Amino acid sequence: MKNIIKNALGEIHISKEVIAIIAGNAAMDCYGLVGMASRKMSDGITELLGRENLGKGVEVKISEDVLTVDLYIVVQYGTKIHEVAHNVIEKVDFVLKNTLGFSPDKINVIVHGVRTK
Repeated sequence: MKNIIKNALGEIHISKEVIAIIAGNAAMDCYGLVGMASRKMSDGITELLGRENLGKGVEVKISEDVLTVDLYIVVQYGTKIHEVAHNVIEKVDFVLKNTLGFSPDKINVIVHGVRTK
C-alpha cells in the first residue's frame, strides 16, 4: 500500500486523514485559492472550510496500490482557473513527496466555485 513505508526497523502507517490535512494545508498556500470547499455541495451552495477543517475538502482514496488525492477548491475571481489548479497540483505533489516520502499517483482538482472579494 502507498501509505505504508517499510525499512529495516519496521513499518510506518500513515492514515488517509493525515495525508488529507497535509494536502489541504499545501493547497492553501497557492495564489488564487480562496479556500477549500466541503466535498458535499447542497443546493449549489459551496461552504468554505476554515483552517481547522481543511481535511474535509480533500478526499484520499487508495485502491489497488494507487493513491488518489481529490481537492475541492474555491478560486478567486479574476484568476486563471487552469493556472490555479495546476499550481495546486504541483504544490501538493511537492509537499507530500517531501513530507511523507512518496507522491500520490493522481491529484485531481475539483473547482466548486469562484468568489469575489
